[in-house]
Amino acid sequence: MQEITIKNTKYGKKQPLGFILGPCVMESYTLLEEICGSLKENLPFPFIFKASFDKANRSSIDSFRGPGIETGLQYLQKIRAEFDVAITTDIHLPEHASIAAEVCDILQVPAFLARQTDLLVAAAKTMKPIHVKKAQFMAPSDMQHVAKKISSTGNEQIIFTDRGTSFGYHNLVNDFRSIPIMGKYCSATCYDVTHSGQLPGEGSESGGEKAFMEPLAKAAVAAGADMLFLETHPNPEMAKSDKTTQWPLEKTPALLNKLYALREHLCKEHHLAEQI
Repeated sequence: MQEITIKNTKYGKKQPLGFILGPCVMESYTLLEEICGSLKENLPFPFIFKASFDKANRSSIDSFRGPGIETGLQYLQKIRAEFDVAITTDIHLPEHASIAAEVCDILQVPAFLARQTDLLVAAAKTMKPIHVKKAQFMAPSDMQHVAKKISSTGNEQIIFTDRGTSFGYHNLVNDFRSIPIMGKYCSATCYDVTHSGQLPGEGSESGGEKAFMEPLAKAAVAAGADMLFLETHPNPEMAKSDKTTQWPLEKTPALLNKLYALREHLCKEHHLAEQI
C-alpha cells in the first residue's frame, strides 16, 4: 500500500515521523483551542489534531463522555479553520461515518471496535483515510482481515495502531513485533503512546504508568512506527478522562522533538546501510 497524503503532508514508511495529538475528550472548545494553539505554535512539523466527542467505552457509568457528535464536530470544524490543521475523531457507529467525514480528514476506529465489519465498511466508503487501533485482544497478524474489510470498498488508505495487548489483571503488554507485522497490511503504522501506558479498569477509572511512556515511544520508533498517537492536556491531573496517561502540554514539544529526531537518525542509518 502506498503512503497517505493528508493536508499536503505525506505519512508512511519512508516519511518523517507523523503525530496524532490532542486531548482525550472534548471538555470544552476553550480547551481544544488552548491545546491546538500551543501545539501549532511550538512544533516545527505538521500534526493531526484529535479529540473525542463521545467516550463510549468508559469504566464507570458516571464517567464524563463528551459533548456528543453534533457539538463535537462543530468544535473540530472551528479548530480546523482557525489553526489550519488536519483533524480526526473516533466514531462508534456506522451512521457516524458519513457525518464525521464531512469535517474530519481521517476517521478513527477505536480498539474495542476493530472487528466491527459494518463500522469499518461504512468508514471506508467515505474514502477518507481510516485509522484503526488494534484491539487489545487481537494478534497483530489478525489486522490483515481488518485491512481486507476496508480495502473491499476500494479504499486502501489505512493506518494501523498498536496500543498494547491485554491479558486481563489490569495491565497491558507491549510487543513491538506488532509494528512490522501490521506494516504488511497498511499504508502507515502508528503507536499509541498514551493508551499503551494504561492500567485498564483499575477501580472506577483506568490507571496508568506515565514514567514508562517515553521509553515505550522510543522503542516503537526504533521498531519502525511511522506515526505516534499522544494525548496531551495542560493540566492532566484535572482532565476528565485518562488523567494518569495524558502528557503535560508544556512538556509535549520536548518529547516530540526528541522522537522526531530519533526517526530521522534511524532513517539515515537505514539509507546508508542500503548503500553499503
